Amino acid sequence: MNQRQIELPQEIDLQSLFGSFDSNLKLLEKGLEVGITSRDNCIKISGEEENVEKAGEVITILLQILQKGESIDEQKILYAITMVQENGGFDIKLLGDDCIAVNHKGNPIKTKTLGQKKYIEAINNNTIVFGIGPAGTGKTYLAVAKAVTALRNKEVSRIILTRPAVEAGEKLGFLPGDLQNKVDPYLRPLYDGMYEMLGGEGFARYQERGMIEVAPLAYMRGRTLDNAFIILDEAQNTTPEQMKMFLTRIGFGSRAIVTGDITQVDLPDGKKSGLKVAQRVLKNIEGIEFSILTDKDVVRHPLVQKIIKAYEKYDSEQEKKRRNDKDNNRERARKN
Repeated sequence: MNQRQIELPQEIDLQSLFGSFDSNLKLLEKGLEVGITSRDNCIKISGEEENVEKAGEVITILLQILQKGESIDEQKILYAITMVQENGGFDIKLLGDDCIAVNHKGNPIKTKTLGQKKYIEAINNNTIVFGIGPAGTGKTYLAVAKAVTALRNKEVSRIILTRPAVEAGEKLGFLPGDLQNKVDPYLRPLYDGMYEMLGGEGFARYQERGMIEVAPLAYMRGRTLDNAFIILDEAQNTTPEQMKMFLTRIGFGSRAIVTGDITQVDLPDGKKSGLKVAQRVLKNIEGIEFSILTDKDVVRHPLVQKIIKAYEKYDSEQEKKRRNDKDNNRERARKN
């Protein structure tokens, strides 16, 4: 049994570090398989040598977060544990220093993971960025934040938000109302991001002035989009033809972000995903970057990360089974 003792700085609020009823310490104990006790301004960690060392690194990271004036929550603790376990830790100074945008309540929007930070850097340095990753990684939210910032800074004159109206089980034609009423549910995530950044009234004002447009992808055909910040969401549900059509709409002074999750394609069987094809076709073109987010970048409820990992494991096993079945069928055919 190994032990390590950490003296805490006097200025640290112990309640913020330990959590309500020591919930943060319990999370560390469970995640790193150590025992943690506290007395006054001192923490004692006990357990296997490697686990004790990692727990010390995580606590150091959490102290740095508090010293920067930020709060600690479950997501930050779990992310710190993951990074220490897999990468031997990370420099907390890399996160949260840059304010991407300010929402309508005046709160700053900052990156929460290294993957998100690299995503923002890609947006800053390229004309077209593909943000690819699972649900909950902030692909669309951060894209909308960057778009609003560009509009406020007069880097562009308008924002265009679009996504393919692909059905995922329900039939579009059975929805009530006119065409706009029918497509609005498909565009809801984009509306939500805009409401968060601008507020309901602010969003409505920008829309009335023609500075923000939200429309299905089909409405993009035949247009040239100059001086605009364009976001294509749910791009895994585009066909290769639709993806090519969208990318060739981009005009002078425009920037585009394409977001999607290649594990959630809702296209009919036999249809190729335009996002998957774009990864192969456009990977070496200057000015275009593919930013890949993973389950480590999930900033929703911790269960989302576990769900994603479970499905990744299942998909991997199914793919392995398909390959084995294919090899076995080929071997049987050869013998016959």
